[in-house]
Amino acid sequence: MKIITWNINGLRAALRKGAFAQLNQVDADVICLQEIKTRPEQLMPDDHKIFDGFYPTWNPALRPGYSGVATFAKAQPLEITLGLEHPEFDQEGRVICLRYPNFLLFNIYFPSGQRGQGRVVFKLDFYRRLLEVCERLHAAGEKIILCGDFNTAHNEIDLKNWRQNANTSGFLPEERAWIDRYLDSGFVDIYRQLYPERIQYTWWAYFGNARARNTGWRLDYFLVSEDLIPHIRDTVIHEDIVGSDHCPVSMIID
Repeated sequence: MKIITWNINGLRAALRKGAFAQLNQVDADVICLQEIKTRPEQLMPDDHKIFDGFYPTWNPALRPGYSGVATFAKAQPLEITLGLEHPEFDQEGRVICLRYPNFLLFNIYFPSGQRGQGRVVFKLDFYRRLLEVCERLHAAGEKIILCGDFNTAHNEIDLKNWRQNANTSGFLPEERAWIDRYLDSGFVDIYRQLYPERIQYTWWAYFGNARARNTGWRLDYFLVSEDLIPHIRDTVIHEDIVGSDHCPVSMIID
């Protein structure tokens, strides 16, 4: 099974740009999109045809034109769960969980802390709530895949200008520490496990010609339960696929 995660930064805009034609070459079995900024009824009929052959799951934000996630899967999941049973987080449409026979797949759009200290606290509380959910699932013997835009670069290798961004949300010590907590709780950053010294990014600012200069951040991850490591065949950052300020990341699992 090949799974793709992609912060699309506006699904309707991406569709107008023809972004999804590029995904045909990747041939994914599951497409996890974040920051869709739309509801399914806002799409044109021809837009829905792009996802023919997939079972769609939508979790848009209550606020129009904001946040939201959607997952499109060729194999019908056994069970679908939306949100984290937390009203403050769930109104922003940030989580979809699909159950398959051998794992749970979470599509997650973590909050950004760029709009002030209040949103940093909100972001850290989101990290805490999700980890509580995952720890209960691990204790029950579940295997988990977390994918999406984590809105945090974990280590210095994961962003170009780490010194200049030491006090910027997305690379704050308290944000990075939450990634450590996930890794201490039975998860593995599978990209960094497979490629410990490779430098690649998944997000570039729209200004300053950042993408052409490769002045980016690695914000989009697959964290997988340690028990799944033998089943992971590869993970790829698709820097050549455009249509958003993020690029897609894929992972192949048996």
